[in-house]
Amino acid sequence: MNPKHAAGLVLLLGLGWGLAGTAPAGQGDLEARVTKLEQRLDSGALIEMMNTLDALQREVRELRGEVEMQGHALEQLRKRQHDLYLDIDRRLQALEAARTLPTAPAATPANSTAAPAAGAPQAPGGTGGQGATPEAIRAAYEKALAILHDGRYAEAAQAFTDFLARYPRNPYSDNAQYWLGETWYVSRDYDRALAEFTKVVQDYPDSPKVPDALLKIGFVQYEKKQWDAARRTLEAVVGRYPGTTAARLAARRLDRMKREGH
Repeated sequence: MNPKHAAGLVLLLGLGWGLAGTAPAGQGDLEARVTKLEQRLDSGALIEMMNTLDALQREVRELRGEVEMQGHALEQLRKRQHDLYLDIDRRLQALEAARTLPTAPAATPANSTAAPAAGAPQAPGGTGGQGATPEAIRAAYEKALAILHDGRYAEAAQAFTDFLARYPRNPYSDNAQYWLGETWYVSRDYDRALAEFTKVVQDYPDSPKVPDALLKIGFVQYEKKQWDAARRTLEAVVGRYPGTTAARLAARRLDRMKREGH
């Protein structure tokens, strides 16, 4: 009898004595049982079943790992997109600060009786700030813009709010109003952002900031999941201001909405 048979015989003998409490069956009967067990094992059915179970378990573990990796990658992508937007926005702010700012109206000599041109912004005196000089107004605007450029959005919002309250009509009012909306947009306070961008469109209809303000209104509506309103606003930007950066960005967002099924 080979060793495998012997081991099986010992096992079956032990089972027989323990369960029946009687003497084991004959050697021929035991060998037949061992042979039958060997045949079942040799058939590979049980081994194949175990191998299949192991393979399934490995596959489940691998799938779980892939799901976790994809979730992490998606979160990283979202963070990178947000950081990229903030970086681009800071660059735009830097360009805004570096470019040639609107020239403040020249001071009228004290003995002059000439009236200001129709529609010209009133800076010093009157509604432009009592006793404020063009230099003071410009310095206040640049200070608020520098705070925004540093990414201190809450402080920038307060600075632009104070600027507009102190100098309600000046050459920089439309820009200040737009950047005030931007501080709330990058802070994801979309309700405040919508209100401030809307003021740009309503209060400064001839401002070059209107296309950008309309674009951001569409973006805010998108973030608020107001799909129909966002589509109408973005389509208006594309239709009214063809060839502009605002129009190109609006078209891209419209394409994105279409892909997303909105």
